[in-house]
Amino acid sequence: MARVLIVEDEPNMRKALVVHLRQDGHSLVEAGSVREGLIALDADDFDVVLTDQRLGDGDGTQILESVRNADTSLAVVMLTAHGSVELAVETMRKGAFDFLTKPFLAANLKAVIQRAARHTQLNRDNDLLRTTVGQLEGESAIRGRSASMGRLREMIARVGATDTTVLIMGETGTGKELAARAIHRASKRAERPLISVNCAAFTETLLESELFGHERGAFTGADRTRQGLFEAAHQGSLFLDEAGELSPAAQAKLLRVLAEGYITRVGSTTARKIDVRVIAATHRNLTREVEEGRFRQDLYYRLAIVPITVPPLRERIEDIPEISEYLLQQIARELKMPRKRLHTDALQQLMSYSFPGNIRELRNLLERACILTEETEILWADLPDQALNSDDVEMKLLSPMNGPLPDELPLRETLAVWERSILESMLAKTNGSKAEAARRLGLSKSDLSYKLSKYRMLNTSSGSKI
Repeated sequence: MARVLIVEDEPNMRKALVVHLRQDGHSLVEAGSVREGLIALDADDFDVVLTDQRLGDGDGTQILESVRNADTSLAVVMLTAHGSVELAVETMRKGAFDFLTKPFLAANLKAVIQRAARHTQLNRDNDLLRTTVGQLEGESAIRGRSASMGRLREMIARVGATDTTVLIMGETGTGKELAARAIHRASKRAERPLISVNCAAFTETLLESELFGHERGAFTGADRTRQGLFEAAHQGSLFLDEAGELSPAAQAKLLRVLAEGYITRVGSTTARKIDVRVIAATHRNLTREVEEGRFRQDLYYRLAIVPITVPPLRERIEDIPEISEYLLQQIARELKMPRKRLHTDALQQLMSYSFPGNIRELRNLLERACILTEETEILWADLPDQALNSDDVEMKLLSPMNGPLPDELPLRETLAVWERSILESMLAKTNGSKAEAARRLGLSKSDLSYKLSKYRMLNTSSGSKI
């Protein structure tokens, strides 16, 4: 139920409002003047403010203006015995959610307060989603049909149905936040928001304020009481990205939240009960961080009740075609351009690259190629340099000439020598495996067989046949 501030200077009317609203289970705070109402607003958070239009020491619009300046998501309902169309229009223009005229029916009062509370909650959810949820790159579905991704999906389905704390581990760019979103969607909290925060993006003081909220005057710039992300995620989930970056003080506070289910705002001594599922993620080896004294062991065990590892892209290269196809569709939609496709050679080259930046790097490579390529098909040569200059393919072979270009150069013969040199080098690197050499060179098996036959290299190695 909602937390409602009632500002009414007439005792009998205030008592009647309390009696009616308490029947619906609302938590009520009473104020008998503008001054008392403003003090209450500074001291606590509310879901609805119900204020009389005319008060002994001022006007209800003073309450309304204070709310508009401090928290635009909070719904204000005006109450007056001097109702008129003009007054109602003016009050609504200033930002009131609704308007009730005395005398009123109890049913109408209850209905208005319920709608106002829902309005406030929706506003707050939308604000938080806009400012704290990480930007989604299209759908948050996990892509890939490799065995490792099958195991990941199975683990997500199992843990999602529970309420336990989860620690997601994996290299940067592997899609840890996508896994967190999948866990949230599979849970009973799916109808409530998943709030995300990057723990590495804030200083120690600001992160504590972001997570736990703060009281007015708690630090320089804290000009009003602010709800933290734990309170905002009540009955939902909170995703702590890069949890390994938490300061010792923040680790201690987080441990208390996980152990007791209470948070304390910065600058306050009052503990507040919260119901939040915590999903944490890190690219660090937290076991090593614990051993070296940089991360609390007791917090690690609280977070890692169910540890999940998202595999790097280089360990599931068979997923690259599906992921690339999805990313190309996404890029075309975002850039408002015709969708491009990967030539077979370009796809093979991507599958030979180690991708230290994982899926995030793959997306960047494809987006750059889409922007710079005028054709509808992305060729091997259209890929950015880092994909072409991978350790798997020694591109130094592509510069066989040292020094200035000679006056005469038999191009066809030179290219043949160059191509044969690359083939010999790659067969040596793959211990004679022609299938592996074809993959690394971005060639089809038939293309490689033709080139080996052309240069009479079919018996060069005793490696596996194509």
